[in-house]
Amino acid sequence: MRTIQIDAARRIALGAQGFGGNLPDGRIDARHFRRVIRQIGLVQLDSVNVCVRTHYMPFYSRLGPYDRDQLDRWLNQSGENFEYWAHEAAVLPVDRYPLWRWKMETIRPWRRAEALLDAHPELIDDVHNQVLQHGPLTVRDLDAPDHRNESWWGYGPGKVALEVLFAQGHVSALRTNNFTRLYDMPDRMIPTELFRDDTIDKVTAYRRLLRDATRHHGIGTSSDIADYFRLHVPTARTILAQLAEEGTIEEVAVPGWKGPVYVDPDVVRPRRISGATLLSPFDPIVWNRERAERLFGFHYRIEIYVPEPKRVFGYYVLPFLLDGDLVGRVDLKADRKTKTLLVRGAFCEESVDRNLVVSALADELRRFAEWLDLSSVKISRNGNIAGPLIRAF
Repeated sequence: MRTIQIDAARRIALGAQGFGGNLPDGRIDARHFRRVIRQIGLVQLDSVNVCVRTHYMPFYSRLGPYDRDQLDRWLNQSGENFEYWAHEAAVLPVDRYPLWRWKMETIRPWRRAEALLDAHPELIDDVHNQVLQHGPLTVRDLDAPDHRNESWWGYGPGKVALEVLFAQGHVSALRTNNFTRLYDMPDRMIPTELFRDDTIDKVTAYRRLLRDATRHHGIGTSSDIADYFRLHVPTARTILAQLAEEGTIEEVAVPGWKGPVYVDPDVVRPRRISGATLLSPFDPIVWNRERAERLFGFHYRIEIYVPEPKRVFGYYVLPFLLDGDLVGRVDLKADRKTKTLLVRGAFCEESVDRNLVVSALADELRRFAEWLDLSSVKISRNGNIAGPLIRAF
């Protein structure tokens, strides 16, 4: 078994995620979006819009500034993608649809939804028929009770029914221009040959998803790889060992990592990683916080749900990637009324060159603000590089 040192593992992981080359020249279009989503496998969705919605960020981090409306059209209107619970709510290439049929067929309603549906057994069929007859539709288009209850996370009964139908594959969904889920029958959203493909059982799906996850991560522990598509870890561990025995993936050692560790045998190890960019809190590079700390020595937590007095770095903190290392973080808010990017906190790691980080971060914040159609950057005096960053502007 060969040993891969941590600096090489870091470059392998970043290269596998699309950070090994130069940003594209010229106009960015669907060809570039397609390349990114194929490289990272899925794009996680989240409704928080304090700065910019998270699904825009992985494309920005790998391509540079682009037209967000064009991305939304490609994600939701091209027919090339679908949405499902893969990792979390995520957009995936539509040809991966058959790999998720096993989950659609076995997933059960969450406990509180089950209680609601037991009390109203007609609700599922009624909502399903409305989608069949009137889809595509949003939850606002339903003829259903709109009473909301905290035990359903603020969801009304119609929304609960739609989400159960969505999880079980009885309806599909993409997004409207304002990020609302638009539900329709799967055979009207998914190409016929993919919708009818029921030949992939759970074991086959696991094998393919784990092979894909190894390619997307480049290198990782069995838990890292299972987490990419949120697969059952003990099952994944057994199948990964089989894939390694077959030679489909390679088992390796990384000093300090608890094995088994696997690498994609086809992965390219960049000689160096250059460039600077902000990352989404839900980018695959950092969404597994323990892995990010193991790879980069970067302790990162999202503090949206932490009470303000207990936050360490801020509400919506984006990691800063510079020349292949996570060197800092900024708490950002887009004030769209004043067209200002608010930097509510700016921090760098203790082990890095602060002057280098400040200079690169200032350039990145200008680029980021321009991409968001914001005309200025305002920096608060919070964080260990806030002062130098203010002076850089």
